[in-house]
Amino acid sequence: MPGPRPSGGRAGPGLRRTARPELAGGGRGCYPSVMAEDRAEAPRADRVPPPAPPPELARFEAYLRVERRASPHTVKAYLADLGQYLASLAAAGQPVVPSSPLLVRAFLARAAADAGPASLGRKLSAIRTFYRLLVREGLAEGNPARGVSAPRRPQRLPEVLPEAEAAALVEAPGAGEGAAGTLALRDRAFLELLYASGLRVSELTSLDAGGVDLAQGLVRVLGKRRKERVVPVGRQACQAVARYLDEARPALAAGPEFARAGHALFLNHRGGRLTARSVARLLEKWVGRAGLARHVHPHVLRHCFATHLLANGADLRGIQELLGHASLSTTQRYTHLDWKRLAAVYDDAHPRARTAGAPRRALPRRDAEADRGD
Repeated sequence: MPGPRPSGGRAGPGLRRTARPELAGGGRGCYPSVMAEDRAEAPRADRVPPPAPPPELARFEAYLRVERRASPHTVKAYLADLGQYLASLAAAGQPVVPSSPLLVRAFLARAAADAGPASLGRKLSAIRTFYRLLVREGLAEGNPARGVSAPRRPQRLPEVLPEAEAAALVEAPGAGEGAAGTLALRDRAFLELLYASGLRVSELTSLDAGGVDLAQGLVRVLGKRRKERVVPVGRQACQAVARYLDEARPALAAGPEFARAGHALFLNHRGGRLTARSVARLLEKWVGRAGLARHVHPHVLRHCFATHLLANGADLRGIQELLGHASLSTTQRYTHLDWKRLAAVYDDAHPRARTAGAPRRALPRRDAEADRGD
């Protein structure tokens, strides 16, 4: 008996809809081009080969990679989300075009059983971006996701280590001998760089050796959407990176995978480029060695970078540039963590908080526009 064939359905103008029964119901599956690695199964003679992905999905992938210059993680997530939405349309016997806000809301309602507000917002963004592309190219008359509101995300303050704990963490990789000493020098270098320059872990792992100018104390970073920025590197971080380059990287470059690493700055023990997952795993190890009874992910050091700069009087707009934020509102969340400054402002400004006759205290220098709340 032949296996079940994909059910047919009406297609919109200029579009060909392809159904995938295993994707019905908005599950985690996706089209073949969406996932880098599908779960392989033993071939069966009575199984119908899966249909090719619809052309609009392939066009959307090209749009994300080329025009939007989205990161590989964003491309993968958007394609997976859109694959789930197209599968839900196929299961309901609905065409891709035209669609309606009701169908978008129904899909999000079903997905809410397994996804939080952040994931639901990303799914809605993927659908909205997809139909925006179709409207631009004349393949759809309207965007059904345009009037659908994203779920409210809880406002969470960034997790930050006190300055003493951050220093203990980056200094945890001590000197050693042999292979252990080589890896400790590497780990000390990337921890110092994460904290000193506020890099994202993806920016750290994509660094090439030529991207760091130790003489000038600068690092050239390729951030989100491939936007380049130059960030200062502190004296201790420069020293740690210089020692790694002189004493540890040559030994790691002798590994069997170095030929595929290109000019990567940070190498693993096999000579390949260090990955974001490896950085997170190594960070957890050094958190334990430093005696910190908490979970610390690599982005925490980026939060520490911004918060500690702000607490010591750095300009808010300058921090925005260093972090590579497109909007100042993204950087302003760090002002909520500056309790020392807020307490000083309160004590100095409230008439019932100051001691009678006490002079006003000098506050740390900050961006005047940010202090006005603009």
